[in-house]
Amino acid sequence: MSSITELQATATHATNTTAGAPLPSTASADTIERLSQALDAAPHDVGLHARMLDAMRAANDEVGYAAHQLALAAFEMLGSASQEQVALVCYNLATVFAIKGRRQSAIRWYRHALGMNPSLAIAHQNLAVALEGEGLLEEAATHRERAYELQRVFTETALGAEQRRVLILGAGKGKGNVPIDALLSFETVSRIRYAIDYADEAEDAQLPPYDLVFNAVGDPDAAVPLAPRLAHFVAHCERPVLNPPQAIERTHRHKTAALLESVRDTFVPRCMRIDTRPANVNELARNIAQMRISFPLLMRPVQTHGGEGLELHASLASLWSSLVKLDAPCYLTAYHDFRSADGNYRKYRIIYVDRKPYPYHLAISSRWMVHYFSADMLDEPWKLAEERRFLADPFAVLGTRASEAIVEIGRRLDLDFGGIDFALTSTGQVLVFEANATMLVHREARNGPLAHKNPHIERIAEAFERMQQERVRR
Repeated sequence: MSSITELQATATHATNTTAGAPLPSTASADTIERLSQALDAAPHDVGLHARMLDAMRAANDEVGYAAHQLALAAFEMLGSASQEQVALVCYNLATVFAIKGRRQSAIRWYRHALGMNPSLAIAHQNLAVALEGEGLLEEAATHRERAYELQRVFTETALGAEQRRVLILGAGKGKGNVPIDALLSFETVSRIRYAIDYADEAEDAQLPPYDLVFNAVGDPDAAVPLAPRLAHFVAHCERPVLNPPQAIERTHRHKTAALLESVRDTFVPRCMRIDTRPANVNELARNIAQMRISFPLLMRPVQTHGGEGLELHASLASLWSSLVKLDAPCYLTAYHDFRSADGNYRKYRIIYVDRKPYPYHLAISSRWMVHYFSADMLDEPWKLAEERRFLADPFAVLGTRASEAIVEIGRRLDLDFGGIDFALTSTGQVLVFEANATMLVHREARNGPLAHKNPHIERIAEAFERMQQERVRR
């Protein structure tokens, strides 16, 4: 059974194979729609897949062509296929669409797979991801729950000569897992994903052999309910563990200031955690005053990243209204204006591998909530030029004081993998937004406008590979 990651190379190869082929005139949308309806009624019909392949080719739809090409190759290999085998073909077809970001098509074919084999756990798992991306959270949760009821261990075998087997501890429920796909070679590393929150302790002894463990439960808030379970696993584990739970626990947002308070030229805004909503607005005001935090304040729900649910409040009345609506644990952080002299906001990201810093990106935005995807980086060449300078020589861009602070922060975090998002103050200090393990690293399109980032991402992946080798040899 293939997973998304196992199929990535196959799907990419299939798409690339068709990319250079001459493509006939566009097929009509009506033709594709009729074939889609026919396949919905008979997803096992090889003839319909062949006709859809021709239609996708005529429509210049390289992803659709690759998906149905893969399905036809599988049917040819299987010959007379059982229902379970056809379910796998549908699953693999869906996965090609999922890899290429075609979620609606992926959802359709995952549903076909599960219609033929409701016990195909990985189809439930991947369907949950696609549904979540479409905002269908309740249905996604149902499929995720079903996936982990059926199966807690998902093995993705290395595509080439296997060098090591990495056990990835993750939480099946909720968020908070560190995305490390870009750091592990598909060719040489076999991944064993273990939904430890659904598994009992007896299952720990039944895991496939592995050489190294990566604790991917990187959000400390997500890790709290799993703390006894993770501690038991680590205590009985005979293999090296990267990002052990005790290292993750230190990275709560409201503990960052204390963790880094003695690092020179570093400024961490005050932060408090609210677990239970105060009884009234006056109690909220007293709590904020006791923490010596002043407005404006940032409010964010726990276990959120990338600005999800993040709000800026200038008054107590505004904050209280949002707290009442949220009615869930959250963090309140003092907001500090970090505009540069040119009026733009800059957010730098450094990745730490084995406590050493590597530049990842610089986003420059006209808005205080800085996200790379919404910062108009592609529309303003000077921004990409500045990012290139940062990636090429981050210490020169940051200056000596900030660079020394960044190095020391890596030591204080004491994570095998993590990172920091930050800005520079007008006096050259490091203004810390967050510093923890839940940092996304991903490669860009090889020929895309952000391809300049890839050599630096490769250096991060190479450092992660060296660290794995060293830990396994100890």
